[in-house]
Amino acid sequence: AGLRAAPAARCLLRKRFRGEHFIEAAPFRAGCTDMPLDPIAMTPIGVIHTPFLQTRDTPIQPLGGQGVRGSIVLDPAYADGLADIDGFSHLTLVYCFDRIRAPALRVVPFMDTQERGIFAPRAPKRPNRIGLSTVRLLAVKGCVLEIEDVDMLDGTPLLDIKPFYPRYDNRQDVRIGWLERAKDLPVEQLRADGRFAD
Repeated sequence: AGLRAAPAARCLLRKRFRGEHFIEAAPFRAGCTDMPLDPIAMTPIGVIHTPFLQTRDTPIQPLGGQGVRGSIVLDPAYADGLADIDGFSHLTLVYCFDRIRAPALRVVPFMDTQERGIFAPRAPKRPNRIGLSTVRLLAVKGCVLEIEDVDMLDGTPLLDIKPFYPRYDNRQDVRIGWLERAKDLPVEQLRADGRFAD
């Protein structure tokens, strides 16, 4: 059975279709636009496995999960897409925060006590519940990718894999807004509390 989100703020529903999971991205309409927003259906390409079974104490960024190992089990239908991926040391994973039931446009993020707009932090209660993490690739064994520096829950649906390329992905002369006050927090403090547990 599918998960039911709040009627006024439906974002991603996880359903079964012909025995397989897929993700349906439905419009998040908050009265700010007249643009037609059509639903987008996405099929997970695999599952991410980690030691983290609950939100509390899960790292909130890969830096907080430094040295923690996990794995990706890719659907064999996508196995041919792994050609040449073993030449990269790091991968950027796109995945679904599938345990978040409903989005919020304002949240009090981790490492802060002030309410922020959802697009200013990396909090999981996003309109489309999409997460992004760059992890270290350790090995490719068939359809299983062994990875390190994980910060997601066990069983997280994987939507895409992209190679990390510093020339494209790194930036100089950046501003980091409200995070300036939290930039020097010790790594051991980069852990989730229960504030986003639905």
